[in-house]
Amino acid sequence: MTSPDATAANAEQIHYWNEVAAPKWLALQQKIDAQLRPLGLEAMDRARVGAGERVVDVGCGAGDTTIELARRVGGSGGVLGVDVCSPLLERTAERVRAAGLDNVRLENADAQTYALPAGQYDLVFSRFGVMFFADPAAAFANLRKGLRPGGRLAFVCWQALARNAWVAVPLAAASRIVAPPPPVAAEAPGPFAFADIQRVHRILEGAGFVDLGVDELVQPLTIGGGGDVADAVELLLQIGPLAGVLREVDPQVRSHVAVVVRAALVPYQSNAGLEMQAAAWVVTARK
Repeated sequence: MTSPDATAANAEQIHYWNEVAAPKWLALQQKIDAQLRPLGLEAMDRARVGAGERVVDVGCGAGDTTIELARRVGGSGGVLGVDVCSPLLERTAERVRAAGLDNVRLENADAQTYALPAGQYDLVFSRFGVMFFADPAAAFANLRKGLRPGGRLAFVCWQALARNAWVAVPLAAASRIVAPPPPVAAEAPGPFAFADIQRVHRILEGAGFVDLGVDELVQPLTIGGGGDVADAVELLLQIGPLAGVLREVDPQVRSHVAVVVRAALVPYQSNAGLEMQAAAWVVTARK
C-alpha cells in the first residue's frame, strides 16, 4: 500500500483520521460496523452489485463494506478499497486475510487524487466515505475516470443533523453543560456535508455523471449495534459531533456530560438495543 500525500488538498482530513480518529474507531470498530451495516447493505442492494464486477470502495475504513462487496462479486470479480487512514487499512488487511478473500486490493490513498486505471471498474461505492473531500467536484470527476462506459456510482450519506436523532438528541443534552459546536459552513467537509441533495446533484452533474437517482432512507438506527445505554453513551462520546465538542474538556465535565446524555437516551431503549431515528440518502448515478 502506498501512503497519501499529507500536504495534499485533504491534508486536514488525512491528519484527523490517522492521528485523532483512528484509535477510537479501531477500539469501537465492531460496534460502529454493526450500527452502520444495515444502511450500507441497503446501498449495496440498490447498487445491484453483481458477480464478476470490479468495485472501488471509497473510504473503506476498517473493511466491513470491502469484505461484503468482495463476497458479492465473488472470485471472478474484485474490490479495491481506498482510504486515507493507515491504521484502519491495516485492520482491513487483517480481516481480509481472516476471511480468506483473495479478490481484494487496498490502497492507502486519497480518492480525490488517486489515479485509478482508466475505464476499469463497474462500480464506485461508498458507505459514508465521500463527504470529506476538500473539493468534491474534483473527487467525483477523478473517480468517474476509473469507471467503464456505463459504469455506476452508488453511495449512502447522511441527511441533515436535525433529522438524525441519534446525533441531535445527545448533542442537545450535552449543550446544557458545554457550549454546542460552532456552526459549520454548509459545504465544509464533514459527516453532513451532503445533506443538501441539490448540492449533491450539482456536484455529480458537474463531474459528468448522468441518470442521477436519490432514495430517502429513514429508519431506526441501533446505536452501537445492539448494546445497552451505557455502550451507546461510550460510543457517542468518542465518535461523531459530540466527541468533537468534548475533545478539549476537563474529564470531570466529560463525566457530567455522560450522565445527562445517558438520561436523554434511556427513553430510546428497546428489546433490540438503543434505537434512534436516522435519515440518509442513497445516491446512484452512471457514467
